[in-house]
Amino acid sequence: MSLHPSGSTSGQEAAAVSALPALRVAVLGAGTVGGEVLRLIAQQGEDLAHRIGGRLEVRGVAVRDLDRDRGPHVPRALLTEDAAALVREADLVVEVMGGIEPARTLLLDAMAHGASVVTANKALLAQDGATLYEAADAHGVDLYFEAAVAGAIPLVRPVRESLAGDRIQRVLGIVNGTTNYILDAMTRTGVSFDEALTTAQQLGYAEADPTADVEGHDAAAKASILASLAFHSRVRLGDVHCEGITQVSAQDIAAAARMGRTIKLLSIVERIEEENGERISARVYPALVPDHHPLAAVSEAYNAVFIEAEAAGSLMFYGQGAGGSPTASAVLGDVVSAARSRVHGGIGPRESRYAELESIPLEELRSAFYISLTVEDRPGVLAEIAGTFSGYGISISTIHQELLPPEEGSGAPARAHIGVSTHRALESAMTASLDVFSSTATVRSIDSVLRIEGE
Repeated sequence: MSLHPSGSTSGQEAAAVSALPALRVAVLGAGTVGGEVLRLIAQQGEDLAHRIGGRLEVRGVAVRDLDRDRGPHVPRALLTEDAAALVREADLVVEVMGGIEPARTLLLDAMAHGASVVTANKALLAQDGATLYEAADAHGVDLYFEAAVAGAIPLVRPVRESLAGDRIQRVLGIVNGTTNYILDAMTRTGVSFDEALTTAQQLGYAEADPTADVEGHDAAAKASILASLAFHSRVRLGDVHCEGITQVSAQDIAAAARMGRTIKLLSIVERIEEENGERISARVYPALVPDHHPLAAVSEAYNAVFIEAEAAGSLMFYGQGAGGSPTASAVLGDVVSAARSRVHGGIGPRESRYAELESIPLEELRSAFYISLTVEDRPGVLAEIAGTFSGYGISISTIHQELLPPEEGSGAPARAHIGVSTHRALESAMTASLDVFSSTATVRSIDSVLRIEGE
């Protein structure tokens, strides 16, 4: 059984579509995104056929469990457990199953048998995109992956194609909807991280195992892809510095508000100009963003990305970064592009890595910081802290001090909370300062260390 285009066009138009060449499509995965891809192909098939100049015929949908009910848009007759056989008979393979294996093996086999590939698999592209690019080149097929970064937001194509004649300096943004929802809820309602996460799970914004999102791994994979595209160099997942949001506290949220800032999990990739040339920085971490910055206003599970280019200036992309329908929209856009190449000849964009810029370690970067400390409340403590920072070349911007209630029955000295904002300083200098604080009795605890961006 094949899934053929449907619609309400006239018999003459239907006949015209039927006369178009057929493109055999294999779909790997029938979860939320896969089901939406199949729905869109069925509902918009005739329009897609006109745009492509060929008909999309879904020949099979590879799944792990044939008995699971996958809804009305996934015909049971199309389901198969033999993904390997399916991809070898396809013109286009749409991979929305996720994970590294068997996705990598299946896609490489598909390309070896002449199929072009559309994938939403950010983890695979970040970890081993080089192998996929090389296979696509070797076999003369296309590799598209718009849906791998920021869901429905057109981001990959502008970076890879629209700005190909420009020089991108920096990409800064929110590319994970789950973490943005959690931080937004903490900011708006004052709930804790755990409470916000639970709500996100109940609403379907967070998985039962949210590790990939809240630890920053999902955002880091996207940063790897964006950096590779923007700077014409292979930036691997291991090159991306990654911090998540699990340590962000209600106290941090309150401190940010007091300073006129909002905490967001940011993905940042940029060129670093140096005396001997350029290097690349790719990093993910929670940061304090000024309330007047557009990223501060990005709410709920939305994504927003800024691109700074030499000629084009500043560009902003905003929209839904996840979900079945938004992601399926991006997938179908790639399917149309790849299918057009099959029908009309030609080939899509290839990997560009001529620059081969090296990645710069985080410790060599300069950042502005906010540090939260619990200290003994006695004369001279502020001078000690300031002296430690000064000794490592770190200049203090502001200090906020708040007396804390005494610990019951401990007889311990009075405590105070100190929040310190710094000017830009070497990451290695900040690390050294924190090492000093962690070994002195004056500092009872280092409660948080956050960077300040967007100023």
